[in-house]
Amino acid sequence: MDKPYLLAGTYTKEESKGIYLYSFDNLTGEAEYLSMVEVENPSYLTVSKNGKYIYAVSENENKPSFANSLFFDRKRTKIEQLNRQRTEGDAPCYIELDNTEQYVVTANYGGGNISIFKISDDNAIQPATQIIDFKGKSIDRERQEASHPHCVKFSPDSKYLFVNNLGTDTIYRFELDYNSNSFLDKNSQTNFKVDAGSGPRHLIFHPNGKHLYLINELAGTVIAFDYNNGDIQQIQSINADLLNAKGSGDICITPDGKFLYASNRHKGDGIAVFSVNADSGKLSKTDYQYTANHPRNMVISPLGKFLLVASMKSNVIEIFEISNTGKLNNINKNIELNMPVCLKFI
Repeated sequence: MDKPYLLAGTYTKEESKGIYLYSFDNLTGEAEYLSMVEVENPSYLTVSKNGKYIYAVSENENKPSFANSLFFDRKRTKIEQLNRQRTEGDAPCYIELDNTEQYVVTANYGGGNISIFKISDDNAIQPATQIIDFKGKSIDRERQEASHPHCVKFSPDSKYLFVNNLGTDTIYRFELDYNSNSFLDKNSQTNFKVDAGSGPRHLIFHPNGKHLYLINELAGTVIAFDYNNGDIQQIQSINADLLNAKGSGDICITPDGKFLYASNRHKGDGIAVFSVNADSGKLSKTDYQYTANHPRNMVISPLGKFLLVASMKSNVIEIFEISNTGKLNNINKNIELNMPVCLKFI
């Protein structure tokens, strides 16, 4: 495989300026800074399968927010911005590329909506073709006073888009229509409710495509679902946070599907470690690894050997080696970076 590079998105309200690029050694976990491209508040990123293009949000509040398209020149190890388009919704915090790489979708936390963009042949982002608004609220008066989409995720079978709404305790599902100007069929919207006050944040699919896992920011739980042709059925809810910190952040799973990790912030900051039952998809909690302050985002290295954690308030990316039992060992090769909030390999 090609040598992997690490991307780190940041909040730019302090010292950081945008997206940072590092070389990464798959065997030792060593990272070395290479370059940076200025982008305003690139708090979430996604990358193309060929490793040439990056799509990033500019998560702004009370002023226009954007979806950005960027080109990664691998030979020069430089990133260049191609263009950007307004999201028409405040504070986009997630961006996802569909499996055919024809569209990107943003979850606009502050706007209460999602935005759909067509990608041009030159990989620039066209103006938004659809804006889908969500209404409602739930029982947490501080965090669930309105609709707050926090994640958009395409199903591995390329048939559906799932939308997590932290504010309404709902997962929305839409059918995809590649033969229409309206990529998301609004009439196909199906709602899956979770317990009131849960605050659904991020979800991931198991590599086998038969299960998906949801982390709830406010309840501090991970919910496991069976997945079958768009239908999701809850099979388990298990605690990731035992301190009622209301700050569960991110969720990721190893490439072999054996281990799942869930981050917690605000109290007892760290990573809950779970083993995954190969047959049922259910989780068993096996360990808890403390981290630096505010582990907002995580990524697993391409060979599945390391877990990298962006601890925003400690201004550091910590690197942990994953043991054969799933437990984490800090290799003490931290990357110092002001307010890191999203990590991706390219």
